[in-house]
Amino acid sequence: MSGLVVVELDQRSVLRIGGAERASFLQNLISGDVGRVERGLAIWSALLTPQGKYLADFFLYPDGETFLLDVETGAAADLMRRLMLYRLRAKVTIEDISDECRVFALLGDEAPGAAGLPAQAGASTPALDGVAAVDPRLAALGVRLLAPKAPELAGAAAGSLADWDRLRLLHGVPDGSRDLVAEKTTLLEAGFDELGGVDFAKGCYVGQELTARMKYRGLLKKRLFPVEIAGEAPDPGTPLRAGDSEVGEMRSSAGDLGLALVRLDAADQVLQAGDTRLTVRRPAWLPPG
Repeated sequence: MSGLVVVELDQRSVLRIGGAERASFLQNLISGDVGRVERGLAIWSALLTPQGKYLADFFLYPDGETFLLDVETGAAADLMRRLMLYRLRAKVTIEDISDECRVFALLGDEAPGAAGLPAQAGASTPALDGVAAVDPRLAALGVRLLAPKAPELAGAAAGSLADWDRLRLLHGVPDGSRDLVAEKTTLLEAGFDELGGVDFAKGCYVGQELTARMKYRGLLKKRLFPVEIAGEAPDPGTPLRAGDSEVGEMRSSAGDLGLALVRLDAADQVLQAGDTRLTVRRPAWLPPG
């Protein structure tokens, strides 16, 4: 995408996490390496059940003596409740600051430069009256900005959520609860390994054992893939078939693009849901195999 487009991601909420023990507290809970945030980078991460199943995913940003956490609004209250339960006597504060901080996406080739950032996933800096970071999953997804109001940028066009949705579907990136099922999805199914949302060298965190076992024992049997849709997009949850066999399930879509959970042994086949045909695409960030 050329130029510069600004989209408000108004389905997101922002938590502020402070306190002297905020880094060690989160490091023992979430899948990503909080050490990277301490070094000034943004990360994408998740909170899991003790059995290694997805509960919520979010972005974590450095912000002076605190961290900012950008999460799907529908998951914010439950995530905050769970973090408070884990906090016990740790020197950590957690507050919802969504009334004073909004989430924006800056899309297009000019986005990193507009925020004073290199085009490097996770690069972060105070900018545009807030905190800006190149999307830590893929630099091609642009810059995320947490700020009180939309930035005023010369030559920028106002975009829509549909613009953002098509961009992330084009790159095969999941969008929270639209693509990931609470207490069911595993991180490897959702691309967290390849997209930097899980660190296998950081040590223990909640749900680490199953996640590591799936990776090192090669237990992954299905995963989310981008699909091209010929026909009417199936509703989320619609079974997908290859011949007489059920091999997947539809997740989110926008027009002729979508995401589907597909068995690995069927990823090279044309899938069907009624009269709709779906062709699996392997995203550029996913290694062959």
